[in-house]
Amino acid sequence: MSIATHPRTYATVTGPHATFVTLDGHAESVTPTADEDIRQAVVRRATDEARRSGTAIELVTSGDRGEHHLLIDPAGSTTPITRGPDLEPRGRANLDVGDEDLDDPELGPDSADDIALFREEVRVPTPQPGNRRADADPATESPARPTFLTDAPVVGARPTGWRGVLAGLGLTVKPSPAEQRRAKDKAVVSRQWAGCRTVAVVNGKGGVGKTMTTAMLAAVYAREGGGNVLAWDNNDTRGTLGWRTEQGHYDTTLRDLLPVAQHLLAPLAGVSEIARFVHHQTADRYDVLRSNPELLATDQRIHAADFDRLMQVAARFYRMVIFDSGNDESAQRWLRMIDNSYQLVIPTIATAESAESAALLLDALRGRDQRSAALADRAVVIVTQSEPAGAAQTRFIADGFAGHVRAVHTIPFDPALKAGPLRFDTLRPRTRGAWLAVAASAAEAL
Repeated sequence: MSIATHPRTYATVTGPHATFVTLDGHAESVTPTADEDIRQAVVRRATDEARRSGTAIELVTSGDRGEHHLLIDPAGSTTPITRGPDLEPRGRANLDVGDEDLDDPELGPDSADDIALFREEVRVPTPQPGNRRADADPATESPARPTFLTDAPVVGARPTGWRGVLAGLGLTVKPSPAEQRRAKDKAVVSRQWAGCRTVAVVNGKGGVGKTMTTAMLAAVYAREGGGNVLAWDNNDTRGTLGWRTEQGHYDTTLRDLLPVAQHLLAPLAGVSEIARFVHHQTADRYDVLRSNPELLATDQRIHAADFDRLMQVAARFYRMVIFDSGNDESAQRWLRMIDNSYQLVIPTIATAESAESAALLLDALRGRDQRSAALADRAVVIVTQSEPAGAAQTRFIADGFAGHVRAVHTIPFDPALKAGPLRFDTLRPRTRGAWLAVAASAAEAL
């Protein structure tokens, strides 16, 4: 029998509320809307997780009516997974879903042509003390031998400057607190997750540093984590990410990618085929998915279904996506970006109008729905000093956001950020350290 494997999510229901466990192990609350019950809300949340991952997932549920396994694809279709009587499930959750509920049309289109999926699971005996097999005879089993292998040590902070010179001479010198902090930040941003992670850079006002922030975060994650990072210009209205980054071999934009999305999702599509539609940054190692700033917004609208298809492509080819959000918070592509993001980064410059726009966005998200409110609460705010003499105002605005979001960071003035190509190596050392700290703060919630 062939074994079909899918990533798993779980749910636990208590009365009208539920706790949903995502593919990466994060637990979050699920509350039904006015026109749905708790079971439909859990399936809806699982469908969002399938869209984010770009693949079908298995939702494991159990409750008073027994345990059930549903296969949910990114389009929202649900199919019951039937198990043989002697197969044990790998995990348990509590969700009150019975056999009669699988026929509920509001839970998903289960057609008569659907073939029930059987998954055979290999049950491995629990290891016993001494590395013996569970069914072994202690009188005949040979004693366990020691292993000759040890885990590779994690590379720690390395002294630099005069400390590095002394260390090079063979003297024992501890890294400075700043070096230890930088090493810790690098360890965080270089993490590899099981599944694609998404960060949305958002502020409804233009000229506040969204494009700059997108490029700098993408550079940090790609340089420290080994690439496979996409900066996506999710902008209807003259997105300029393409103007401030390198152009690849092909003059292509998001509009060119959309018609071939289904081909790129086919099983035989090669990993290099995405290169025709993105623009690789040679030094900073990330790719850019451009919008077309030469077109009017009416000529490049991306509807929710189109965004979801593009997100499936991005999740297949990249481990991380950074969205440059644009300014139209009513656009379908903007709203779907929020629904598909793990983390919000909210940039502002040190002016009252820019900061107020960021604060109003946080207020609006907290009133939108429960998930958006959670994103707002754990957002990371960046205040950039856009002029050489603006340090005091930058600190004043940063202090105003403290306590209202998970973290607040400041970026010092750096002429390399004002205009022209965005390259991480052109920044001053202090500015590079500040962006590393921002990226680490954002990654901690992923």
